Amino acid sequence: MTIKEVLYTKEEIDKRVTELADTISRDYKGKEIIVIGVLKGAFIFMADLIRCLNVPCIVDFIRVASYGSGTVSSGEIEIKKDIETNIEGKDVLIIEDIIDTGLTMSFLMDKLKERNPHSLKVCVFLDKKHRREIEFNADYVGFTMDEGFVVGYGLDCNEMDRFLANVCVIKE
Repeated sequence: MTIKEVLYTKEEIDKRVTELADTISRDYKGKEIIVIGVLKGAFIFMADLIRCLNVPCIVDFIRVASYGSGTVSSGEIEIKKDIETNIEGKDVLIIEDIIDTGLTMSFLMDKLKERNPHSLKVCVFLDKKHRREIEFNADYVGFTMDEGFVVGYGLDCNEMDRFLANVCVIKE
């Protein structure tokens, strides 16, 4: 049996998402942004965040996969679903659920920079800096955490538990 211990409550998450949206709205005041959600994990965070923004935004999605066995990435990353929006000369904000090794986000940033956006920033819900394999710093961070495998609020374990309103750490 797997026990789930609450790490962040729905109320804490709602408060932090509102704070992030306020900061992003100030930073992009008077501009239109293209918000790109990284599927699948970021969809709930992204939906809540854009509803709190006070700037116009265009929404798109991208899906990337890193191949490997089990929970170990091979480091080989591939775009499985690309964006449909032309981002050349535009202000772009990538929305990600969690950054740990930094490999996927670094790959994604490099690929999107090739399309010549005016600006390219990252907003991440959870940042696990202690797991970095390469240097990467998000522009906007919801929460930072140390050890633990988390589920809820879009984060999953084998496609399960995305629906949980709280973010929980799995305890075996």
